[in-house]
Formats: sequence, C-alpha cells, structure tokens
Amino acid sequence: MESAENDGAPAGEATAGGTLMVGSNGDIDHLDPALTAYVPASALMRSITRQLVSYETVEDEAGRIAPRGDLAVDVPSATNDGLTYTFRLRDDVRWDTPGAPRAIEAADVERGIKRLCNPYQASPHVTYFTSLIKGMDAFCDGFAEVPPEVNAMKQYVENNDVEGIAFTDSTTVQFNLKEQAGDFVYMLSLSAASPAPVEVLSYLPDSPEYRDNFIASGPYRIAAYTPDKSLKLERNPAWVADSDPLRAAHVDGIEMTMGLSTDAVTQQLQAGSLDMAFDTSISTSVAQQLKASSDPKLSTVASGQVNPFIWINTKTGNNGGALKELKVRQALQYAVDKAAVVQTLGGTDNTKVQHGIFGPGILGFHEFNLYPTPGDKGDPAKARDMLAEAGYPEGLRLKMPYRTKDLEPQIAQTIQASLADAGIEVELIPVNPTDYYSKFLTNRSSTEEGSWDIAPVGWTPDWQGGAARSVFQPQFTFEKTTQTYNYMDYNNAEATELASRAISADDPEEAAKLWGQVDEKVMADAVVIPVAAPKAVLYHGKRVNNFVPYALSVQGDWTNVWLEH
Repeated sequence: MESAENDGAPAGEATAGGTLMVGSNGDIDHLDPALTAYVPASALMRSITRQLVSYETVEDEAGRIAPRGDLAVDVPSATNDGLTYTFRLRDDVRWDTPGAPRAIEAADVERGIKRLCNPYQASPHVTYFTSLIKGMDAFCDGFAEVPPEVNAMKQYVENNDVEGIAFTDSTTVQFNLKEQAGDFVYMLSLSAASPAPVEVLSYLPDSPEYRDNFIASGPYRIAAYTPDKSLKLERNPAWVADSDPLRAAHVDGIEMTMGLSTDAVTQQLQAGSLDMAFDTSISTSVAQQLKASSDPKLSTVASGQVNPFIWINTKTGNNGGALKELKVRQALQYAVDKAAVVQTLGGTDNTKVQHGIFGPGILGFHEFNLYPTPGDKGDPAKARDMLAEAGYPEGLRLKMPYRTKDLEPQIAQTIQASLADAGIEVELIPVNPTDYYSKFLTNRSSTEEGSWDIAPVGWTPDWQGGAARSVFQPQFTFEKTTQTYNYMDYNNAEATELASRAISADDPEEAAKLWGQVDEKVMADAVVIPVAAPKAVLYHGKRVNNFVPYALSVQGDWTNVWLEH
C-alpha cells in the first residue's frame, strides 16, 4: 500500500472495545457467503465467516496476498503430482449454533462446496470449482435436475457426495483435482468456499429466513440487519481467539449505516462521526487536498482492478443488431476518450489508462493496445468512418445505465460526450447501485430485450497475484453453464484453450506469456472496452488505528483495527 505519510499503522498498544462506525452508499449484494461476489462485502464476510485459507492484513504487499491457514492449521503443499490437497482443521473452530456452539467439521467444508451449484441460485464462483474438483461437475449436473425447493435440495446435498472431496475423520478434508492448478488454494480463500452448517439447508439460499437464522463462524455475528438501511454486528461468543491467527477482533461491535452519499461519507470521516467507508471512496477534490496536506489517514492500494470498463451488449436487436457486428464494436473502442475518464477519476497519479482485461499487478498484464488513439483521447473521425463502412453512416443511438454513486455519474457523462463526438448518441439511465446488476446486466431478459446497449462496470480480481483466472473465467468463458458475470455468454475457444495451458503451467513466466495471449484474443473480439485501472483511495477516521487493507475487500480490515477511546 502506498500512502501520503503513514496509514494508520500500529501506534502503540492495541486497545479492545468500542463500536466501529462504517458508512455505506448501498447494501451488500448477498448475506449468503456462497453467493456474494461484491468486493466490499468481503469486509463483512471476513468478520462473520471463516475459510480454510485466508490472508494476513500486513503492510508488506507480498505478505498481504500470501495464503495462510485460517480454519486450516496451515496451507499444505500439493501431493499426488499436484492433484491432491489435504487440510487439517484447527482445534476450537466453532459454529455459533442455537443452544450451544458446535465444532466446524470436514463435512461442513464439503457441504459449503456442494451448495455452490444449487438450482435455486448458483454461486457466481461455482465454475472455479466445477472445472477443478474431481466429480464436482457431475454433482452439479445432478443438482440441476432437482426442484429448487428446500426439502428436495436438502435431500440431494445430504445424500450425494462429490467424488473429489474426502475426509477420513472430522478434522481432515482432502481435495482431489482433475488437473494441476497452482491457484487452487487461493480459491479456497473466497467467501464462496466457506463451510456450511447443516442448519442452512433448511432455508432457500440467501432468503429472508436464511438471513434471519445466519450462523456465524467468525469473531462477530449479526445482531440486526435492515436491508438498504443498517447492519449491526456483535461479538460471536462461539469464536475462540486462540483458534484464529488472522483476526484480532479488537472492537466490540460494528455498525454500518447505508444510504449515504459519497460527500456525506467523506464529511463524516473527516468529522470523526464515521470511522471507515464500505463501498465508497472519498471525492477526488477532497483526496487531492488531503494528499497536498500529507494527511496520514489517506492511502492508496493497488488491487488489479479495471474500473471502468464498458460491456457491449451483443445480444440486443437495437440499432438493427449493430452491436453484433465486430466492426461496430471496434468503432466504439476508438470512440471512447479514456484520458478524459482518467482525469475525471483524479488524474494519472492514482489511475492509468487501461487497454486489456488484466489490470496491473495481475500475472498476464502487459502493455499492448489493439485500438490506439492519440494520447488515449479517442479518435472520433476514425470511429465515424468505421461506422459508415459497417453500414451506419448516421451513427447509433445507445442506452447506457450507470450507478448513481461516487464519480460514476461524471464518468457516464464523460463517456457520453466522447461518443457524441463520434456520432453516437447515448441515453443515460441512472440506476440505484443495488439494482444495477440485477435489473440490467445479470438479467438475461433485460439484456436480450435491449434495456441496455453499453454499460460501465468494474472488476477486481477475486484474489490477488496469480489471479488471471479470476478475471477471465467468470466473465469471458461459457461452457454450457451460464456465468453470472459473462453477460453475453461470450466464449473464444482459442482464448479458453490458452487459459487452460496457463493454469497448468509450472513456470510463472510461461503462464504470464499465455495469459497475455488470452488478453489479446479477448480484446480482438472487442466485447468490452477497458478504460482505466485505478488504485483504491482509502481514508479513515481519526479514531482508527492499525488501518491495513485486507486483500479481498481492498479496504481496511474490520477485524484488526482498534479505536482510540
């Protein structure tokens, strides 16, 4: 992490107690760890769930992304020619089950993985596991035939096994893979890989009943939750501090207030009535002022994020199906003024122009540009010519939703202006952040009916470092099973084959070369327009000590900060 001076790192002895106050614009995406994929929600999941593997929150960048044993005693080396991983659970890891705490066991680990492909609502991360764990695809194929009802799904989960998951006793779980995968242990750090107690099978995934009966394994549990308004956490009495080397849990409770604007969060952080932000960054103008004054509470951290990039709807019949044509999509690539968006994001100190799907810091990132324009400012004349050659001399009329949070309205207007110069009229559609994906992008009907034509989104890798798979697989592969974040069911067979070789490559240099080729293959199809790769700008209140980012949330770790009293 880079910072103006220091970053709220330890300044004296840690003190316990107090309530951490967090400000948020929107809500979490899901409370069910199997379903959540929203980066900020990782801060919550860190607090109320545990996984076999997780990360330390430390200043050292390499240490911050090195997998560590969480529920597991340690991170094992692969055996059986790289195909088998065996984990042993720690003592005193427990569920906050009704009545009395109960030990977390190997069967709970398997149950958590099984839930990923339930027919009611599958995890957006499920294909990581179906592609690797032996027999997981067959288990999920069978699950797909089960009615999406509580009793039927419960019976299937409890009466069918995944061939590649085994346990000889209650504290040892073994995964057998179909192919070598050096990134498998990273996948086990995802919230999706959280164990599941048997009680959760009595509810539909992430239903109100599930939420009301949430069973925690982390240092905190849910005390109260009102969707879109507030969330309160309290200490989990079942959690044993000595069993958890990664979470100190200094604060007594955590309270998140939702529905706050970026300006309101910024002002309250500065005033000290909030301690941390959840899903918002401070305004660019304020960040520049704080940087100029060397405010020690301001910091930045790279996460491999690409934000925004623009998806192009190749399913819609709008404009006579124009966006289905490669030359039209290429014209859009030339039309966008990426440099102007970077300026909207605060300039080149914290943000760089992006030309591929992999952000800086991700294995496979390299400098290339298939659609160069002078100074990355766009080439409207070239875009107009290409549209005319494709049969659209009068240009296009496109619908573009955008989220009403942070700088996204200004970014949307910047994109709109640059496309207008190329003869492309853009209708902007403001959308509540909570509804953005569900009502537009992940809604297959809305996509095919043409509710949107282009849409700016962001993507942060699901893990860090060797994380190219977590960028490519969820968004750019399609193998019979619909991917939640592959809105077009896009697939390039050559890119998929190259990715398979990259995943199994022993040599990091060879893997990086192959992932680089994957990037260029995807960009040749022009289904997305990468625009910018920003660092996250973080700011915290004056009460907060030990403000160090957690790798998956790209925000300070709720479970390791402490408060001045």
